[in-house]
Amino acid sequence: MSWIREGELSFIERLSANILKAGPMPKHVAFIMDGNRRYARKRHVERQEGHTQGFEKLAETLRWCLNLNIREVTVYAFSIENFKRSKEEVDGLMELARQKFKKLLEEQENLEKHGVCIRVLGDLELLPLDLQQLIAQAVVATRTHNKCFLNVCFAYTSRHEITNAVKEMAWGVEQGLIKSSDVSESLLSKCLYSSSSPDPDLLIRTSGEVRLSDFLLWQTSYSCLVFQSVLWPEYSFWNLCEAILQYQLNYQSLQRAQEQHWEEQALQQLEADRSCVAELMRQHGSGTVADTQDRRKLLLSYTLKREERVQGFLSALQNKRDSFFHNLTSQAVLA
Repeated sequence: MSWIREGELSFIERLSANILKAGPMPKHVAFIMDGNRRYARKRHVERQEGHTQGFEKLAETLRWCLNLNIREVTVYAFSIENFKRSKEEVDGLMELARQKFKKLLEEQENLEKHGVCIRVLGDLELLPLDLQQLIAQAVVATRTHNKCFLNVCFAYTSRHEITNAVKEMAWGVEQGLIKSSDVSESLLSKCLYSSSSPDPDLLIRTSGEVRLSDFLLWQTSYSCLVFQSVLWPEYSFWNLCEAILQYQLNYQSLQRAQEQHWEEQALQQLEADRSCVAELMRQHGSGTVADTQDRRKLLLSYTLKREERVQGFLSALQNKRDSFFHNLTSQAVLA
């Protein structure tokens, strides 16, 4: 089964898609693809078959998203919590992942045709080495594609991601790349696995569960959350349309909340910069400077230096992450 399934929508699907596209459309949709095991029980087949059908549904859903001009999709493929399942099921999921990433590497021409960039988000060091290498090859091979993006959260939980982001900032402070005063909500966002992507506009969970299960907790603070009762392998184009309609109905309130948050975040950063400037002036015995223009110059200078430090740190962090993938790819070539 191909990662990107070819084919056009039916006439009635195209008509419905065009009607939907007249309203605000989500640019980034996240899926918690829940219900594979229940589907297997319902159909009286092995769990592994349920997971296989779930992957096939992902390929079909990606086709729908492309036809709806949704250019970024993030999926919850394997939680760190899933390692607690039976060894047989975990081994089966690892083998399924091997098969699908090998298939992806065979489909590079098709992925290049659609401009699909594959990103894998999570703690890959928790995975078997051969699977890490396959994933790294897929990520590196599609890195320059920029028409649409598929983010696969594998060996992932949001709390683990946030904890890792805090560790990355601590590393930056230890290396002298940033100061502890540079740490902020905005910087933490840029240290997440998902830092290359905008936050999802719409998050969809199937199977009737109404919780996030530790998925994109930080990134979905201002997203539209839609919980649908259908099992993931039975998901349809019409289920996706229903979720997009829910997004459109709530679009204005979501936008207002997001814009208010951005304004508050900017004010918080400004206040933090002012506090740092005031402390520096006090330390240098110039806390009595009365000229407002001088204070503004000092604040602007400090802000520019902070932004320069932060950009240097983020570049170093990206280089570290790129090296991880390139080293795995080199190991795979030598193996």
